[in-house]
Amino acid sequence: MKLHFMYARPMRIAPELAETVAAVVDAGSLEYAAIDLGISPSAVSQRLRALESELGRVLVVRSRPVRATAAGEAVVRLARQYAILQHDAARELGLEGARVRLPLAVNADSLATWILEPLARFAADHPVDVELLRDDQDATAGMLASGTAIGAVTSQDEPVAGCTVVPLGVMRYFACATPAYVSRWLPDGATAAALAEAPVLEFDRRDELQGRWLAARGVDHTRTPRHYIPGSQDFVSAVAAGMGWGLVPEQMARPGLVRIRKEAAVVPLYWQRRHLRSPLLEQLDAVLVAAAGDALTAA
Repeated sequence: MKLHFMYARPMRIAPELAETVAAVVDAGSLEYAAIDLGISPSAVSQRLRALESELGRVLVVRSRPVRATAAGEAVVRLARQYAILQHDAARELGLEGARVRLPLAVNADSLATWILEPLARFAADHPVDVELLRDDQDATAGMLASGTAIGAVTSQDEPVAGCTVVPLGVMRYFACATPAYVSRWLPDGATAAALAEAPVLEFDRRDELQGRWLAARGVDHTRTPRHYIPGSQDFVSAVAAGMGWGLVPEQMARPGLVRIRKEAAVVPLYWQRRHLRSPLLEQLDAVLVAAAGDALTAA
């Protein structure tokens, strides 16, 4: 008697279908994704339904904006990697490949200080479209994990699954204010009692930098008066206007500001990206690590 064995066919996700899912998530709607892809909205919908049917998974929540499910995030990560590998293959074969999109998650203070110049040089030398996604350094790694970004400047030293991590250096912050602010709120120095009453500036409600600084000095940071200024340059401008004290990056210090304490708050930064053997990404690594070495303090 002959025995017949059935082998399961390996699942393969077509690059154009993965690309469609990523386009929908990036654009936030099927209609805008259709414009980006140069096809009709109905074709986008058909591709999406076809892949969901093949995988047996819901890939996106059709909200406004559209967002990826956990399964959709995996497909988006695959799409990012497809695009990079196709770019590298085209270059190695001497072919004119399509421009590749590089979504990078960057913390606001790096964006305001050191990262734009090296990225500008990199973009001038390679057929890439850089999309910078700004968030707090404690949150940028989440964009990498979800597939929203292919690389991230982050304070997280533990590698995101499937990623490499390289230390960039330390960003130093000093608690600064105007002399008039110090005279009014901190006449006897930045004591715990004075800091508990003095207005503080924070980037947004997720910014924990000032809170950690205050807690280390015995101040209940949840009860201090505060203002939210969601922009690095605007944040420093608000400090310079006397609106409150704040932790200012060393590179953004302005004449007329004084340090209310001598010691620095340090934030180690790391470069994390998808673990791909890609000449393009390896060159990006080198550019960013070199620039950070010039701009940041060694860890």
